[in-house]
Amino acid sequence: MDAPSLGRRSFALSLAGLAVPIVTEASREAAPGAAPAGGLTDVPGLAVGHFTDTRRPTGCTVVLAEEGATCGVDVRGGAPGTRETELLDPVNMVPVVHGLLLSGGSAFGLDAASGVVRYLEERGRGFAAGPARVPIVPAAILFDLAVGDGRIRPDAASGYAAARAATGGPFAEGSVGVGAGATVGKLWGMEHAMKGGVGTASVRLSDGLVVAALVAVNALGDVVDPVDGRLVAGARSAVGRLRGSMRALLAGELPPSLQGSNTTLGVVATNASLTKAQATRVATMAHDGLARAIQPVHTPWDGDAVFALATGARSASELLVGALAAEVTARAILRAVRLARGLPGLPAASEIG
Repeated sequence: MDAPSLGRRSFALSLAGLAVPIVTEASREAAPGAAPAGGLTDVPGLAVGHFTDTRRPTGCTVVLAEEGATCGVDVRGGAPGTRETELLDPVNMVPVVHGLLLSGGSAFGLDAASGVVRYLEERGRGFAAGPARVPIVPAAILFDLAVGDGRIRPDAASGYAAARAATGGPFAEGSVGVGAGATVGKLWGMEHAMKGGVGTASVRLSDGLVVAALVAVNALGDVVDPVDGRLVAGARSAVGRLRGSMRALLAGELPPSLQGSNTTLGVVATNASLTKAQATRVATMAHDGLARAIQPVHTPWDGDAVFALATGARSASELLVGALAAEVTARAILRAVRLARGLPGLPAASEIG
């Protein structure tokens, strides 16, 4: 699924009236209508691996930072499922994480984090705690149990397999890993939904600063292109065309019932040096990318969460890093649905005219 590099493209991003020169690293082919995109592994020190269980489908995705990375988190959805996020509070002791897990399977999928911990322990990675080294692996899950047989979900063996598969180079996107069973546009029920997935993007400034994102899109709402407001994927009408959930809500239409089978999860990362407090602020700002590309978002039936990782020693303003994090988050969301593959009854964006 990975494609050849497209090289670099320079452009300018306006930040508080200041034109900031940016170089986009394009390690993958651009999705139709999208800017070239790099990926989360453009940030040195990170590796990404997927495990995909094709029986349902479902899966999990692991981000490894074996040497340790500063981490913050911001949870905005009303129905989250997480593990060890309290450790990331800036007032708490543990300074770095060694991996992150994003998993399908709802709360059952949190078990996959144990496999990542075991993998890291075997490699001698972790927080020094007396006689042991304890790998720190926060995790978050999305609900995909309505796709196929919900009794099949990621477990510790799945997390271990994803960690073993982790690469520091380009990695697969779309209907893989945590995105394998992801869906979008569920305000009017699964029968009107479309396929979601996992996507990634990055930007590189001319001074070498890198900011990147990986997003698993399993939203209740629709996905829109923030550049032109065009619907990309979401709830379908009775004739199979995109309905436009926000248009329907503005017209006073209300869905008959709502289900908690949702959640968008993100990881943003940079090669800058950030404190835990600064990383938490970057995670907060990255949620703007969700708001630009998903409508509605942060609902009571989504568990939306974004982690922020900082791996480097480069000095950079958290304002700049956070603004770029929101931008690459929105781009990664678009790639997730554009690169997804459809399932029976759940068409992909590429299949809707």
